[in-house]
Amino acid sequence: MQGLSWCVCLGGVSMAKEWAKGFYKCKAWQRCREGYIQSVMGLCERCGAGGKIVHHIVELTPESINNPEVSLNWNNLELLCQDCHNEHHHGGGSTTQGIRFDEDGNVYEVKPL
Repeated sequence: MQGLSWCVCLGGVSMAKEWAKGFYKCKAWQRCREGYIQSVMGLCERCGAGGKIVHHIVELTPESINNPEVSLNWNNLELLCQDCHNEHHHGGGSTTQGIRFDEDGNVYEVKPL
């Protein structure tokens, strides 16, 4: 699906590009992610709702994913709720017309009214 250049990591569920899947499963990322969530008390850093997604401010690429200064640096992380993450990446809750993410990060089709 076009536009999925990022990753949604929710309790081990990942929607990552193939080149990023190993990183999001590694212990270093899991420890970094959990520590970061605790450091911001689990709240979305944009709206204050419950945070779900540890977002990389500088997007990971195949070239930067193995650089801990980019991939594991807390200065490059931001805890976001699902709505703020969708807004950041898609300018709203939709990835493409008629497609959205549920609270668990799963893609679903929105039926027209």
